[in-house]
Amino acid sequence: MSIRRLVAATGLLALGAAALATAPQAADGPYVLPPLPYAANALEPAIDARTMEIHHGKHHAAYVANLNKAVAGLEVPVDVEVLIADLGGLPESVRTQVRNNGGGHANHVLFWTILAPEGRGGSPSAELAAAIDADLGGMAAMKEAVLKAGATRFGSGWAWVVVTPEGRLRVSSTPNQDSPLMGAPWVEVPGTPILGIDVWEHAYYLAYQNRRGEYLEKIWGILDWNEVSRRFAQARAAQAK
Repeated sequence: MSIRRLVAATGLLALGAAALATAPQAADGPYVLPPLPYAANALEPAIDARTMEIHHGKHHAAYVANLNKAVAGLEVPVDVEVLIADLGGLPESVRTQVRNNGGGHANHVLFWTILAPEGRGGSPSAELAAAIDADLGGMAAMKEAVLKAGATRFGSGWAWVVVTPEGRLRVSSTPNQDSPLMGAPWVEVPGTPILGIDVWEHAYYLAYQNRRGEYLEKIWGILDWNEVSRRFAQARAAQAK
């Protein structure tokens, strides 16, 4: 094979691999890996393409596959958020697997959607901005609290902004793949997450190594406030019913 053909073939293989990393995967069960809502390299330089490909196509895909195995033969809701919100209603034999893998699936679905290419994330809606001011002391104070929650979470976990059952915003963090949706006794601050930042090492280690604080700062610059605002409005509307 000529050098020109070899380079061309290598390029096609790379393009094919990237496409596979972002394509929806066939599911052996009720839960499916959704495609990324943007190209794997769309969030650079904050998140590099290779990290996105591994994080989505390997880690998230594994949570989906393991969740489907855990619930095989059970009648479960197709909405994974509904599933993890009722862990106590599941057989004890599968509860831990659903907590870990269902949480991983739900958390990552949220994570991908609240990120946007740099400069395209917009601003908080007027309603969200007012709630941030009233409940969290303003945008600068919220950013400081979220980044601190992520930086000080020992080991793996998530930093969150949550709409509590009382309708207020709170910043919290959880270990592993726990979600605020799980409620008590599973998490300290139950509620509906509208913003979540993954602080597992696989989310940032290729580019940032142990510099979690730098990763968190860069993530803040690519948050999709349009989506966060939509989730806030949806959470408030659901609570009003």
